[in-house]
Amino acid sequence: MKNIWILAQENGDAPTGISSAPVTSEGQSSTLVPDKAADPNAADGTQGRKGFGNMQYIFLALMFVMMYFILFRGPRKKQQQHKQMVQTLTKNDKVRTIGGIIGTVVDVKGDEIVLKIDESNNTKIRLSASAIGRNLSKDNS
Repeated sequence: MKNIWILAQENGDAPTGISSAPVTSEGQSSTLVPDKAADPNAADGTQGRKGFGNMQYIFLALMFVMMYFILFRGPRKKQQQHKQMVQTLTKNDKVRTIGGIIGTVVDVKGDEIVLKIDESNNTKIRLSASAIGRNLSKDNS
């Protein structure tokens, strides 16, 4: 064994810090690691992290922007598209409801839409405008 590692010394004149360097023949290590009391710059513990605080704020702001687009803007845009589609419905448009019923628009009165779903029996149903899922006559053409 060439190197001897000493963690504590027997006599009272111990160095101010703990050393990981090999011990010389006199019993003293050649390099000392300064302790926090001896080095005023190392007392706050930020010696190796200078300038990193600003990057954290930028990263946090970017995360909030992404969350806004994912959580709020996407659904709001879909609601606006659906509202526009419902407002442009006219008589004789073929539509599909959110329940899967396919019919032809007979009448549009405010928030209510009357659909003709069977030609042979002249069956009609009255729906809320929010129940219309897709305008098939505008999508196919």
